[in-house]
Amino acid sequence: MILPTEAHPLVQVLALNFTSPTYQRFSVLLVGALVSTGRRTVANLLRTLRHLAPGHPTDYRRVLSRAPWSGLALGCALMRFVLDHIVPDGPVRLVGDDTVDGHKGAHVYGKARHRDPVRSTHSYTAFRYGHKWVVLAVLVKFPFATRPWALPVLIDLYRSADDDRKRNRPHRTPARIMCSLLRLLLIRFPDRTFVFAGDSGYGTHDVARFCHRHRDRLTLVSKLHPDANLFDPPSPYTGKGRPRVKGDRCPSRAKRSLPTLPDIER
Repeated sequence: MILPTEAHPLVQVLALNFTSPTYQRFSVLLVGALVSTGRRTVANLLRTLRHLAPGHPTDYRRVLSRAPWSGLALGCALMRFVLDHIVPDGPVRLVGDDTVDGHKGAHVYGKARHRDPVRSTHSYTAFRYGHKWVVLAVLVKFPFATRPWALPVLIDLYRSADDDRKRNRPHRTPARIMCSLLRLLLIRFPDRTFVFAGDSGYGTHDVARFCHRHRDRLTLVSKLHPDANLFDPPSPYTGKGRPRVKGDRCPSRAKRSLPTLPDIER
């Protein structure tokens, strides 16, 4: 094995989700990804390892294309390792966001045009063609760092509305995809509580309703504009006219946070 001794407990947990030949090639690619510079393609990894990667290069490409292993099971195994060794007790702090990875190939599955938030400004919008991944990570504290680190554990591919329409599939927004990832953690780890933090893209009605249904184990922390329009749930349908989609209007957060006149006088 070319892996260091300190990495054996983690790799042994992941090895349960592979067959023996696939695990051997996976461990080689894992080491190559750690020591390689530049683009981490399979060809570049094998070029870096040279004689430490025995066999034909096609065998290593099949690990990512045809080998029978589940990324979902692999992410849950990684999450179990993190909870057992780094966050053994207390609420688990989670963060979520989406990132765009450029792929300009003509036959790339799931490719679409996405807004790049890093290169975009208030007056200019930059687009990239490629994949948009929704990432769920767990925040951990290490003794050598002052800030917590976000360790990605689960990811899912966002597909555009046009692609879902062509394939006759229901469209899922990044917020709904994040709810699916959170639901998976709630099912796989029934003895733990979670605190999820996301930007305004995940402070939506879908995520808020989902966290409210699981409020005994899941807490949502997100942004909400002070002047946002808030409404009560719609009343039951009476059978006449179109059904209501929202109820009575509620005071905004800015008005709720202002002290009343008796409080000011006191």
